[in-house]
Amino acid sequence: MKKTMSTLLAVMLLGVGLLGCGNSNNKPAASNESDSTKATSTAQATSTTNAGKTKEEPAKDFDNKELSIAVFQGGYGADYWNEIVSKFESAYPGVKVNMTINPKVGEVIRPQIVAGNPPDFLSVTDTEQSGIVLSLIKEKGLLDISDVFESKALDKEETLKDMILPGMLDSTRFQPYQDGKTYLAPFNAGPMGLIYNKTLFAEKGWSVPETWEEFFALGDELNKEENYLVNADGTKTKRALFTYQGIYPDYLEEILYPAIASAGGKETLDKVFAYEEGSFKNDTIKKVLDIFYKISKDGYLMDGTVALNHTQSQTDMMMGKALFIVNGNWMENEMKDSPRENGFEFGMTTVPVFNKGDQKYVLSSYEQFSIPAKAKNPELAKEFLKFLYTDESVKLFAEKANGAYALNDAKELSKPFLTKGVYDMFEAYNGSISILQGWQSLPKGSKVSVVTEMFKNTVTPVMTGQMTTDQWMDNVEKAFAQIRKEKAASK
Repeated sequence: MKKTMSTLLAVMLLGVGLLGCGNSNNKPAASNESDSTKATSTAQATSTTNAGKTKEEPAKDFDNKELSIAVFQGGYGADYWNEIVSKFESAYPGVKVNMTINPKVGEVIRPQIVAGNPPDFLSVTDTEQSGIVLSLIKEKGLLDISDVFESKALDKEETLKDMILPGMLDSTRFQPYQDGKTYLAPFNAGPMGLIYNKTLFAEKGWSVPETWEEFFALGDELNKEENYLVNADGTKTKRALFTYQGIYPDYLEEILYPAIASAGGKETLDKVFAYEEGSFKNDTIKKVLDIFYKISKDGYLMDGTVALNHTQSQTDMMMGKALFIVNGNWMENEMKDSPRENGFEFGMTTVPVFNKGDQKYVLSSYEQFSIPAKAKNPELAKEFLKFLYTDESVKLFAEKANGAYALNDAKELSKPFLTKGVYDMFEAYNGSISILQGWQSLPKGSKVSVVTEMFKNTVTPVMTGQMTTDQWMDNVEKAFAQIRKEKAASK
């Protein structure tokens, strides 16, 4: 990802523009994780014209067409998708949309994809837990959708590429082969960082920590009985400094990548994303990984964290058992019905830096749309994609999901519908440089899972004292070496 993209993205998010579980909105949904049901939209068409079409562009004939879409149900819920599907059917009489929406949608649709009968449209990010989109990228299984972004929007005289946040379409997340062609489309974008309770911090007179030294000093303050959590029965419990979504340790990318960039510069992180030899085994990386080791070794981690899922750990944090949890601005919507401390108010702060004055970085979440190369109705899928970028859709997403699209004007279009907590989280970009994951695409046929080697096989052992940070580095370097070997063999 180009450096200009990072700075421009942050500016646009805060200024004229916008806003992932949810992932990076690869994060699981708040709904029942074992649910594997299929939701199908069957709303009846009621309109006789294509809503929002420009006068110059004739309505396309999609009569008697069916569009099959698959949607990852993450922290933003299902309400937006149910309604936007209904609106699309109304705007395009004769079209029926069959929607599969599920927290484990990747696993649900995998048999279809393997059989060569994929959905026509995917709202699944490349960081989703099943890895289905990563597999499609590796196997060159996505449709080139560059023409969509060269075309005009359905509701304004502007090309779609000019509406997207600057630099996004040029990044490896949307042009995975860096061949000038776009294969994935931006959905939403927003800041990720440390979530905390603003009310508690105000009551205690605490300042959010800017450095790691201040972070751990605040943890030491929690040893004072005056800062203990008062339980419903009147007993007191010591608060922990930090927790995370234990069985989904890749949430910690939201700390890891900004910390690497802050400690060694953006170029250090770019080398990691390119799998360069030695990029994950050096003094800078060890300095960052030792932060995680210290959190566990010195007692700053909430007891039982490694066994908790996302909603359990997030609920515990909201109940006051831990001061911070790593997450994105979708958490407020995801946890809207969950219990919390009296007066709880969502706040977000950036990942601490090592020294006062160091550049701060914020990892931006995003989700993606894509169209499989073997889709039966690719033109209808492209039309649906364009429909999602209309102002009506952007406002509906804010209203129903408390989120915002990755478009230049989305933040202000969404403002009347966003909660104050979510809108204020964009302040995390102030004085920070926004970054996206910039992983280079893996070679076709690669068996390496970067997420598995970077987090799943390492974080829990480190957090439980069964692995050192040196072993963490060695594990990742071994995976990177395998990727380089595969890349060389594929040439």
